[in-house]
Amino acid sequence: YVSVQGESTWAGLPCVFVRLVGCNLRCTWCDSEFTFTGGEHRSVDAVLAEVKALGINLDEVTGGEPLAQRQSIDLMQGLLDAGHTVLLETSGSISIDSVPEGVHVIMDLKPPDSGEVEANDMDNIDRLRTGDEVKFVLASRKDYEWSRNLVIQHQLAERFPVLFSTVFGKLDPALVSDWVCSDKLPVRLQLQMHKYIWPPDARGV
Repeated sequence: YVSVQGESTWAGLPCVFVRLVGCNLRCTWCDSEFTFTGGEHRSVDAVLAEVKALGINLDEVTGGEPLAQRQSIDLMQGLLDAGHTVLLETSGSISIDSVPEGVHVIMDLKPPDSGEVEANDMDNIDRLRTGDEVKFVLASRKDYEWSRNLVIQHQLAERFPVLFSTVFGKLDPALVSDWVCSDKLPVRLQLQMHKYIWPPDARGV
């Protein structure tokens, strides 16, 4: 489906979203539980043909967890071969080592209040490449401090764009803004644009 990209440094741009079903995590604040099951089986070629027909060359492969689908690698390579700009939204719990060169990885590391902090594959930090981004979704001050310390420890902001986002309706973005400014932390505070444009239960937008 086509919608405006709501997050990352690509926010605001028209984008084709390819949403894959299935996720190996169960974050406490997940807003995409509908992706855990359902969907329909499609061949890679069929998906590529539909994406190309939509006529927009910025594509995001998302989920769920896209890398839990074996054919996601072939899909991303096919999109690259078609000359498209490809974004991958991934949790960071599965190795990104096999992601094709040229795909822009947006890696969403899970802070403590997600309930999935132990699932983070920290080796993925060293697998990131130029053009990739790191995202933290925060539900509390504890999440902020965990994320801040990881950013400093791994010098993430010197290597990649780092995005701090809040769980919608759970943590006031104004507080995070104050914390970031107080700590002089060189990260980008972002709001989930789609949450402000469309109703909470909207899908395919």
